[in-house]
Amino acid sequence: MRRETLALYAGTVAAYADMYVTQPILPVLSREFGVGAAQAGLTVSSVVLGIAVASSGYGPLSDALGRRRVMAGATGLLAVATLACAFAPSFTALLALRALQGVLVPGMTAVSVAYAGDRFRSGDLPAVVGGIIAASVVGGLVGRVLSGAIAAQAGWRAAFVVFAAVTAVAALALARGLVHVPAAERTGLAAAYRGMLGHLRDPPLLGAYLVATSLFFGWIGIFTYLPYRLAGPPWHLGTGEISAVYLVYAAGVVVSPIAGRLAARVSAPRLIGIGLLVEALGMAVALAPRLPLAIAGLVVLVLGTFTAQAVAPAFVNSTARQAKGGASALYLTFYYVGGTLGASLPGLAWRSAGWPGVVGVCAAAVGLGLLANALLCGRAPRALPLR
Repeated sequence: MRRETLALYAGTVAAYADMYVTQPILPVLSREFGVGAAQAGLTVSSVVLGIAVASSGYGPLSDALGRRRVMAGATGLLAVATLACAFAPSFTALLALRALQGVLVPGMTAVSVAYAGDRFRSGDLPAVVGGIIAASVVGGLVGRVLSGAIAAQAGWRAAFVVFAAVTAVAALALARGLVHVPAAERTGLAAAYRGMLGHLRDPPLLGAYLVATSLFFGWIGIFTYLPYRLAGPPWHLGTGEISAVYLVYAAGVVVSPIAGRLAARVSAPRLIGIGLLVEALGMAVALAPRLPLAIAGLVVLVLGTFTAQAVAPAFVNSTARQAKGGASALYLTFYYVGGTLGASLPGLAWRSAGWPGVVGVCAAAVGLGLLANALLCGRAPRALPLR
């Protein structure tokens, strides 16, 4: 089992690193291509939009064809798409290639929890999922920090070359490390899609999907427009310094497995609610005019976000009684719909109200998540600790 978990973690790290290559270097891309902040932010939102569009397809596909084939194949193609970004001749071409990356990313991220559900005992599943979420944090951290450091020394194109190589290694690890077994319910694609869409009629699952939307909206909104806040007055940080601020992600590496283990003793809706409240508190502190205090607020935000995110996917997997691949894929679809909106709408708030506008919009999204969790997830008779 250790070889399988390491392969899952490697694929997750690579996928999330590829997603966030451009986030710390948005000001660099603005200068390179002569575009504004909202336009440069499209290099993030185009990936997220691709993920949102494609996620719902990978769950039924893996239910029908098996998990390993889908994860290893999609990650191998992702390495090719990532390398192609390094040679993008124009901003439009870069956006198209980033969207292609987004279409391929959920071949890994939308299937990993379902694979874990197939292979691990129910008592071990929350901890394994917590590890997958921790790996996603590592990927986001590596993508942001390393890409900024590489761009500062060798240019933004070099960052894509490095991450293409990392992704190729992860694809090989998936192909060699995962067990080749059919999904829990081998079925045709049409039946798999019907099973997936049926989850939308289950109130606790619908609540979890709305939580996913709010979580990623707030998260990506804050961290997409953070570089403009840090690069502007009164701090005027450089590219390398901005990428270093993303080290706050390390807090997510710590809290995700802890939250996964707590889910065996505390109900998932309660942990999700606590996480959302802490996330909102962190956003409020991030408004501070002093840099150390603002960074402390980002740490709190990370702790809250990944407390909720470490628990919600396992809650979805344990709540779904059939078509578990489809259930996990729907979670990712809603998650990245929220991310698509969060990477673009706060840009409008930035233009009209600056950083306070961005924080206000993101905090409102978290408030909607709290309502969905309380009214839908929390009322379920099976909203018990995950065992």
